[in-house]
Amino acid sequence: MIKNFITSIFIISTSLFTFSCQSQETKLEPKLENIKWIAGVWHGEAFGGQTEEIWSEPSGGSMMATFKLINDGKVTFYEIEVIREIENTLILQLKHFGPDLKGWETKNETVDFPLKEITENKVVFEGMTFEKVSQNEMNIYVDIEEKGKVETVKFNYKKEIKKTIKQLTEVKQAKSNPTIDGIANETIWNNTEWLPLNQLWLGEKYNTEDFDGKYKLTWTKDALYLLAEIKDDQLRDIYTDPLKSWWDEDCLEIFVDENNSGGNHQFNHNAFAYHIDLEGNVVDVNHTKEGRLYNSHVISKRKTNGNTTIWEAKILLFDDTYLDDSKNLPVKLSVGKNVGFALAYCDNDTSEHRENFIGSIYVEGNDKDRGWIDANIFGTLLLIN
Repeated sequence: MIKNFITSIFIISTSLFTFSCQSQETKLEPKLENIKWIAGVWHGEAFGGQTEEIWSEPSGGSMMATFKLINDGKVTFYEIEVIREIENTLILQLKHFGPDLKGWETKNETVDFPLKEITENKVVFEGMTFEKVSQNEMNIYVDIEEKGKVETVKFNYKKEIKKTIKQLTEVKQAKSNPTIDGIANETIWNNTEWLPLNQLWLGEKYNTEDFDGKYKLTWTKDALYLLAEIKDDQLRDIYTDPLKSWWDEDCLEIFVDENNSGGNHQFNHNAFAYHIDLEGNVVDVNHTKEGRLYNSHVISKRKTNGNTTIWEAKILLFDDTYLDDSKNLPVKLSVGKNVGFALAYCDNDTSEHRENFIGSIYVEGNDKDRGWIDANIFGTLLLIN
């Protein structure tokens, strides 16, 4: 039964599935380089069971995949898939095998899906479409023909990510939510050790009279909490518009990756880089490649006495399915969870552009100002009791 049903998926010569926005998207050349985001280990659910699909990186003019469907703890069938560059286009070809590795197709037969088009986030073949949701999630739309009718079915996949653990920090749970008032007189803060903010990411070497920083962290099921003590001899806040050159004013920057997956987050929400200015405004760059306010994501309060500023912040965590202008619920935190995290401070005394950028984690190489693009540089928080 399932063999006949699965086979019917792949006998359609023309895809009836279309995206209304395709005409508005820039079409890319039919090169494997433009679809390499498909590579990885993906897991999902389909046909009442669990699916696993493993795509290789492009090499030798092709990408290769293995697929299996598991029902009730047993393999139902396998696939071998390839996407090949051929005659200035791409073609997806596959073969099916039963759990005993006996082929469904004849010896020289393949099921073929010619390419229709590639856009930034979609690869459209005739009968099958890959859609990039985020760095770690994709949808595959398949045209299924049964009893003379065609239906487009959506399969959701999540990528298995193995990120190198850097600067593992255990973060103790608070018994109650700290009050965000810049005073920091709660018991949890008294029982938590300071962590250094002392890695020069950008600018010239500084002395402790110009800048000195440290921070603490705690959490509840609702949010991550930050306490930072910043000694800065001169605070600079010159722009009334919080979306104008926010990186050139003195600000605290919180980098957070909810599932510690790493990867690129320059113009997406695989991770967040929250710039908190002296007025409490929270800015990050979104998919439009422009700054946007996320004041509801981070609630902060600061108190300054002389050259010392105490910042407290409540940070809500959102996963990588976050969409601007949609209803998004923050993730609940629990013991054992890993969170990607880094902290930095933009220090600018008198210049048009920031003079120093000091972070919480060592970054290899000459280009250390990569946190706003690359979540792989973040440290890892382990939430404990």
